[in-house]
Amino acid sequence: MRVLVSFLVGSLFGLGLLISGMTDTTKVQGWLDLFGDWDPTLAFVMGGAIVPMAIAWQVTRGRRPVLAAAFPTRPGSSLDRPLIIGSTLFGMGWGLSGLCPGPAIASLGFGGFGGALFVVAMISGMLVAPKLRPRLDQRTVAV
Repeated sequence: MRVLVSFLVGSLFGLGLLISGMTDTTKVQGWLDLFGDWDPTLAFVMGGAIVPMAIAWQVTRGRRPVLAAAFPTRPGSSLDRPLIIGSTLFGMGWGLSGLCPGPAIASLGFGGFGGALFVVAMISGMLVAPKLRPRLDQRTVAV
């Protein structure tokens, strides 16, 4: 049952990305082009995700999910080195390609070679990152 619900929710998410145009790399890059041909569409998509999630955190407090033992805990609010490095790399990749993981996977059906190449690079990064993490954690930050 959980796999079926995951499939349906993932399909709904992908459909939402398609309908909102977030699989179009020019929309994302247009959002980042503040001094050029700026496109505010992404702000509405983000708001359409953040507002319901904030409400869901409040509604689920003290409840138990139907298909799991517990709801995930709220993410921490501390800024640490792995978060800053990871978000910087994510942002650079997002800005250069116009894709992040969700839209990249959704665009596999029609994104052509560029979309497939991005997904291969993304998966490669996911496989390499855990191996590099211990080395990064051992390095001290020069002050």
